[in-house]
Amino acid sequence: MIKRSIYAALFVSSFSVLAIALTATYQLYSSKLFTLDSKLKEVSGIEFDKAGNLWAINDGDNGALLHRVEKDGSVSKSITITNAKNVDWEDMTQDDFGHFFIGDFGNNDNIRKWFTVYKIENPIDIKGTETQAEIIKFTFPKQLNYPPKASEKNFDLEAFVFYKRRLYLFSKNRTEPFDGDTNLYKIGDHAANFQADFVSNFNTCTTHATLCWITSAALSPDRTKLVLLDSERLWLFENWQGDDFFSGDAYKIELGIVTQKEAVTFSDNNTVIFTDEEFNGIGRNSYMIKLDQAVKKKVTKQHIIKEPLETTS
Repeated sequence: MIKRSIYAALFVSSFSVLAIALTATYQLYSSKLFTLDSKLKEVSGIEFDKAGNLWAINDGDNGALLHRVEKDGSVSKSITITNAKNVDWEDMTQDDFGHFFIGDFGNNDNIRKWFTVYKIENPIDIKGTETQAEIIKFTFPKQLNYPPKASEKNFDLEAFVFYKRRLYLFSKNRTEPFDGDTNLYKIGDHAANFQADFVSNFNTCTTHATLCWITSAALSPDRTKLVLLDSERLWLFENWQGDDFFSGDAYKIELGIVTQKEAVTFSDNNTVIFTDEEFNGIGRNSYMIKLDQAVKKKVTKQHIIKEPLETTS
């Protein structure tokens, strides 16, 4: 009888885990819009132009190419940025005039001294299949060692947005032990060499680093909502003060199962589009979520700004 009870308990437990997994899977894939073209297996940034066309880029070593994506996921046009190189392209954003910014700032090992942002004209105005970029360079003044010691490895980047004539960068934390802080920096939006100015930080979690890494960012068209993306959730920020996005209200929105989610944007002030990379045959899809229909859990936090110290070897 005891054995039967144990087996019954194990069966109920296994069934519950399966039910949770199936619910999470449904939660993600019920919001699927389309599967992306095979040219976008490592999609790392997406953005809508002013005419409503969706554009996408791939991660590093995939060519300096910007792809226009149709509603069925196919690529209808590819533009080569002739004076650019895709070392590690990680995100896209745009300014009020529709100029696109492409962030070449992936830094897994925290060994890059200089980072690049490519600024191109509004894709609507690019008639052919080639264009040139204005080149923005920046560095982190607090980083003195390449790499810094493990506990200070917070100089990787995969997310940024344009806001009020500045570019705002969100770090992908690789500290060991993992402390969960995403640091916010700002630089200028024009061709020059900048030192990234620290603004603030936000703690996602301290348990599983790969589940808490910030991989993309987007601002709503009316500039009142910021979303950050990780592998299983959206972080939503509203009612901030000045340019400190982390000074207002924060919410998290669970997206379902874990996939390698790498790109996010807004199609309107209420609609968020995000994508995942293909990994072991899973992913390479585009998904949609309506913020007014999403389950939002408010994050209770004490806003403590911890400015990075100069790194040591």
